[in-house]
Amino acid sequence: MKMQLVFALTLALNGTAFAQNEKDSTTQTYILPYREIPAYPDSFSAENVVARMIDGLGFRFYWATEGLRAEDLAFRPNPEARTSEETIDHILGLSSIILNALKKQPNVRSGEETSPLSFDVKRKMTLENLKTASEMLQQPGGKLEDYDIVFVNGDSKVEFPFWNMLNGPIADALWHVGQVVSFRRSSGNPFNSKVSVFSGTVRQ
Repeated sequence: MKMQLVFALTLALNGTAFAQNEKDSTTQTYILPYREIPAYPDSFSAENVVARMIDGLGFRFYWATEGLRAEDLAFRPNPEARTSEETIDHILGLSSIILNALKKQPNVRSGEETSPLSFDVKRKMTLENLKTASEMLQQPGGKLEDYDIVFVNGDSKVEFPFWNMLNGPIADALWHVGQVVSFRRSSGNPFNSKVSVFSGTVRQ
C-alpha cells in the first residue's frame, strides 16, 4: 500500500507540475488536452519536430481511450497478453519517462508497472504528461542533447542519450496506442470513425 501511494504521488507530481489546465469558456469545466492536435509551430527545429511527434501521440491516445467501457479495459486477446488497461498503465509509464527526461529527473520505476489509480485519472495524467513535454520542448534554449534518459535502481544508474527516446518510449507508446485501438475494436467498441489522425481534427 505504501508503494502504491508513493507511485500515485510521483505520477501526480510529474503530470501536474507543468501542465496548464484548460477550461471550456462556457461551462468552466476542465478540458483534457489533445481532443484536437495543437497548431504546428511557425518554424522547424529538432525540438519542434519531437514536440509535434508527442502531440500526435497525445491526439491518438486521447481518441484511442475516449469512451472506453469496463469491458473494453478488461479485454485481452489471449491469456498471456496485457489487458487494455494494463497497456494504458504502460503508456502512462512511458509518458512519465518522456517528461522526466525533459525535467532532467531520473526514473526510479521502469514504466512497466501496473497502476492502482482509476482509469480516468491515468488517462488524464498521461495526456497532461504528454502536453507538458511538448510545451517544454518548444521553450527557447532547450536542446535535445541536454535531455538524457536516466534510470536509477538502488545504487545503479544508467543513462541514455535522447536518441533512445525516439526509438524507445515515443515509438513504444505509439505502438501500444495502436494495440488499444485494436483491442477496443475486438471488444465491440471501435475507434471513432470521425477522427482524422492525418489532420488531427474530428469531423462534426
